[in-house]
Amino acid sequence: MALFVQLLALALALALDPAATLAGPAKSPYQLVLQHSRLRGRQHGPNVCAVQKVIGTNKKYFTNCKQWYQRKICGKSTVISYECCPGYEKVPGEKGCPAALPLSNLYETLGVVGSTTTQLYTDRTEKLRPEMEGPGSFTIFAPSNEAWASLPAEVLDSLVSNVNIELLNALRYHMVGRRVLTDELKHGMTLTSMYQNSDIQIHHYPNGIVTVNCARLLKADHHATNGVVHLIDKVISTVTNNIQQIIEIEDTFETLRAAVAASGLNTMLEGNGQYTLLAPTNEAFEKIPSETLNRILGDPEALRDLLNNHILKSAMCAEAIVAGLSLETLEGTTLEVGCSGDMLTINGKAIISNKDILATNGVIHYIDELLIPDSAKTLFELAAESDVSTAIDLFRQAGLGTHLSGSERLTLLAPLNSVFKDGTPPIDAHTRNLLRNHIIKDQLASKYLYHGQTLETLGGKKLRVFVYRNSLCIENSCIAAHDKRGRYGTLFTMDRLLTPPMGTVMDVLKGDNRFSMLVAAIQSAGLTETLNREGVYTVFAPTNEAFRALPPRERSRLLGDAKELANILKYHVGDEILVSGGIGALVRLKSLQGDKLEVSLKNNVVSVNKEPVAEPDIMATNGVVHVITNVLQPPANRPQERGDELADSALEIFKQASAFSRASQRSVRLAPVYQRLLERMKH
Repeated sequence: MALFVQLLALALALALDPAATLAGPAKSPYQLVLQHSRLRGRQHGPNVCAVQKVIGTNKKYFTNCKQWYQRKICGKSTVISYECCPGYEKVPGEKGCPAALPLSNLYETLGVVGSTTTQLYTDRTEKLRPEMEGPGSFTIFAPSNEAWASLPAEVLDSLVSNVNIELLNALRYHMVGRRVLTDELKHGMTLTSMYQNSDIQIHHYPNGIVTVNCARLLKADHHATNGVVHLIDKVISTVTNNIQQIIEIEDTFETLRAAVAASGLNTMLEGNGQYTLLAPTNEAFEKIPSETLNRILGDPEALRDLLNNHILKSAMCAEAIVAGLSLETLEGTTLEVGCSGDMLTINGKAIISNKDILATNGVIHYIDELLIPDSAKTLFELAAESDVSTAIDLFRQAGLGTHLSGSERLTLLAPLNSVFKDGTPPIDAHTRNLLRNHIIKDQLASKYLYHGQTLETLGGKKLRVFVYRNSLCIENSCIAAHDKRGRYGTLFTMDRLLTPPMGTVMDVLKGDNRFSMLVAAIQSAGLTETLNREGVYTVFAPTNEAFRALPPRERSRLLGDAKELANILKYHVGDEILVSGGIGALVRLKSLQGDKLEVSLKNNVVSVNKEPVAEPDIMATNGVVHVITNVLQPPANRPQERGDELADSALEIFKQASAFSRASQRSVRLAPVYQRLLERMKH
């Protein structure tokens, strides 16, 4: 609880006084993580840091807030231990780590931080120990004892067999000729080592992890009298080749080498910069169907998109990934890069076979599966990864497959598989034409569609776009998922089979025997021209049964009064097009009569004024028709409203009568008032 109060106080202080953060230099991500670990360990005494250790390994991490609560690193459970923060030590009989470590020279500090093997190898050289013990200012990135032990035997043998050249040079490469603390270690910078002025690459990631040639800093900023020691988890070696040169010399990149040359990306990969290349091996290319691979390799734009999808915009060492990250490629797509134990994953798959091959302009990870972006795919290939396989089979059976695999600029409106849960239509002339009207003669992007836009189909129809608050629809069908943009075509996943408009509203009503009484009523009311002309109408169309359900006297009165009939019918017509997919919870739609209709959608059932719609979304060129089984009554005609009006009138008459009675005190004079009340009640 005390720790929570301290953390809360710190947060409030920074929130109330932002200038407080400017009082000193901004802390680096590493320092912020160290500060968090220190706060978590404070209950155990001064200068105690909370450390997360991955169960079953020797890997330890200073903890950030997210990792603290998840208690996982790369999906593996961790345990919390409490250790002295860097630069401090325990004192017998006292709590925590109250004492600062005594300053000594670099050589002795190596032993203090747990790099005794580095001390041992320093002793074997003739020149380095005196330099480490003497005057000067140095930084050494000292490999841990475990790092030396994990070196391949042949590498270690080559070092120790020639201590005054190979081993000395290796150790000098870990050193810089000045003091460099973590607050100076910036992401993407290079430091000049003491071996032939060779560069050391530094990366300082937002999660607080710092790497040196992709080796992780375990304990940093251990001060010495003549410099500073940083403990790292690997023995690092000089980097001389750029990414392109590594591709050129590795046999496993034969296909990649040819692809890079054909795309013209070799200039970028041998130039300056800091990239991550997820390099597909020959095996990765062999997994792709030859037809697909040959198509991409023969298309310079698709090939360039493919390769750019394997290049991240910054260098990402494996040690920096302790949880899932969304990283952008040069292609503009986002890859989910994560880890599972010691394995790196891409989009959830453990396809990285070799990691952290360092180049002068970045880092390479070998992958055994090709990452083909949507922009290099055909419509067929896009659909293979979407929930529209049933529709794609229909297009293929209808003989439209060449449109979906060729180089035409098209947009495919593909209904979800769930649309066909009750079966698929037979492939006949009608179905073929219907499917042709699901293919737009242009490659579109949904973000550029606008309300009222018309789209031409391969079938020759003009389809309208309707933009609603929470949906984007083309005629009666609405987009159900983010569109996928391929090399030539775009895939729109739709929530239902699209029905193109077939004539005006009047044409729709006249062509359906269910509406013969409605058609006659429209003609009697003089509304035929309105529903035939160009416009945007939503018609709630009562069936013949709806009219027959009216009391005979009311039906006769209604059909015999053209003015009232027109008023009732106009109340059934909204002044804009509202398809079922655009309704949401509740829409108040203004009618041509002036009052508003309450249109709602619940459990996939459309209702108007709380009455269910029998059949929604019959599309017309000037609107949409929704079938209803009752005649809607405007508010002024509904019994409830009429009863309220009558009650108000009666109350007013009684008020007048009471006032008159008090004035005259003669009950006989009230008779005319009561007579007026009775007359009103009759009406």
